[in-house]
Amino acid sequence: MNLRPDPTFHATAELAMNAPVEKVAFNVVFSPDFSQPDGLVVIDVDPKSESYGEIVHSLFMPNKGDEFHHFGWNACSSALSPLTGHAFLERRYLIIPGIRSSRIYVIDVKNPLEAKIHKIVEPEEIMEKTGYSRPHTVHCGPEGIYVSTLGGGGKDGTDGPPGIFIMDCETFEVLGRYEMDRGPQDKHYDFWWNLPRDYMISSEWGLPPQYENGVVPEDLLGSKYGHSIHFWDLRARKNIQTIDLGSNYQMALEIRPAHDPAKEYGFCGAVVDNTTLEGAVFTWWRNDDGTFDAKKTITIPPRAADPEDLPELLKGFSAVPPLITDIDLSLDDKYLYVACWGTGELHQYDVSDPMKPVLSGKIELGGIAKGTKHPNGKDFGYGPQMVEISRDGKRVYASNSLYSTWDDQFYPGERGAAMMMADVGENGGFTVNKDFWVDFPKGYRSHQIRLEGGDCSTDSFCFPSV
Repeated sequence: MNLRPDPTFHATAELAMNAPVEKVAFNVVFSPDFSQPDGLVVIDVDPKSESYGEIVHSLFMPNKGDEFHHFGWNACSSALSPLTGHAFLERRYLIIPGIRSSRIYVIDVKNPLEAKIHKIVEPEEIMEKTGYSRPHTVHCGPEGIYVSTLGGGGKDGTDGPPGIFIMDCETFEVLGRYEMDRGPQDKHYDFWWNLPRDYMISSEWGLPPQYENGVVPEDLLGSKYGHSIHFWDLRARKNIQTIDLGSNYQMALEIRPAHDPAKEYGFCGAVVDNTTLEGAVFTWWRNDDGTFDAKKTITIPPRAADPEDLPELLKGFSAVPPLITDIDLSLDDKYLYVACWGTGELHQYDVSDPMKPVLSGKIELGGIAKGTKHPNGKDFGYGPQMVEISRDGKRVYASNSLYSTWDDQFYPGERGAAMMMADVGENGGFTVNKDFWVDFPKGYRSHQIRLEGGDCSTDSFCFPSV
C-alpha cells in the first residue's frame, strides 16, 4: 500500500490528459485452438527506444483453454472518489479473465518487464459465490473490482442470467453478486458508470450457446441477441430503467460514457442491423427528471461484394456488414473511434455535439474480401477490433481478433495476431504509423490492449474538468 494516492490516479480527465505518456502497452494473446497457454505480452511503445514496437516481456499461464479476451486494472482514478475506502491503492495488478475457462489471473505488473502471476481465482470459487460464469469486462470501482459475466450456472451457462460480481481490490477474493434487483436484465456484456451521479449503464451480447461456437444465424435473423441497454441505481444496485434500442439492432456492446462526470451522456455501439446489415451507434442521455433516452446518431452502411469472395455466412447477402465491435472515446470527450471489424475500417467522429457526430477521419486495414495491407506492406489479418486511445489523445491503438470462433466464421483461415497504432492530427483525422509493427508469437491472436498509467477505457473520474 502507498502512503499517498498513486500518481497515475487523476481527479479529472483533463489532469489525466496532461500526465506523462505511456511507454509500454499490455496486450493479451490467446491460442485459438487451445494448444498453447494464453499470455500477456508487454510492448515497447516509446518511439525513442531501440526496442520500439517490440515485445519486451511475455508471461504465459500454467493452464490451456482460458481464451483471454478483456482485462482491466485492480485500481484506477475512481479510488479518488469521496466514497472510497481504498485511497492508497496502487495501479499495480492486471485482472485477466478467461472467457472460456471462467478462471481469473491477477498479474503483478509493478515492474512491467518482470510481470508475474500474483494469484489465480479458480472458476469454482466464482460459481460458488456468484452463480456466474464467463467473466468478461473488468472495471475498478471506489470500493472494489467489478467484473461482468456472460454466463450463469450450468455447463452451458444458461442456468440463471449472467450479471456482475465484485472482488476485493486488495485480497482479490470474490465477494458476491452486485445485483439486488436486476429487473428485465437477462443477458450481459459491458458496463460503465457516472460515479458522482450514482448510476451505471450495462449492455447485452448473448448467452454462451449464442456465441461460444460462433454466430447462430437463426438467432441473429430472429433478433434473439441483446438489443437493450440498462440503467442502474449504482449504490442501491437495482435496475431503474431499460431502453430497447430496437430488436433489429443486434448485439448492443460497448458502453462509453462521457469522461467528464458533469456531462450526462454517452454512446453504445450496435454490431449489426439485421434488416439492412448497417452498423449503428446510439447516443444515450439523462433527462432533467432523472429518466434516460437514447437515439441512433451514427449509421454505417455495408459494402457490396461478390458472393464468391465472402465467407459462407455472408454469401447470401452479397455484402459485407461493417460489424461495429468496439467504440472508444477520447478523454476530452471530443473524438469517438468506431471499429468496423467486418469492412476493415476504423472511423473517427467528432462528437463535440454528441447528438450530431461528424465523420472526421477514417483508416482501412484488413477487411472481409478486401484485405487492405498495413502501410509497411504486411498483412493486417481480420480487421481493426479492440481500440485503445492514449490519455493525451494523440495515439490510437487497435488489435485485430474478435473471438476465436467468430474470427473463423467471418475470416476463414488462420491470419495471426496484429496490432496497429495511428497518429492523430492536431485538428482531427488520423493516419496509420508505418513504423509501428509488433511481431507476435506464432499460433496466437491478440485482443484487448491496456496502456501504462491508464487509458481511455479504464479510468473513471470523480470530479468535473475545469
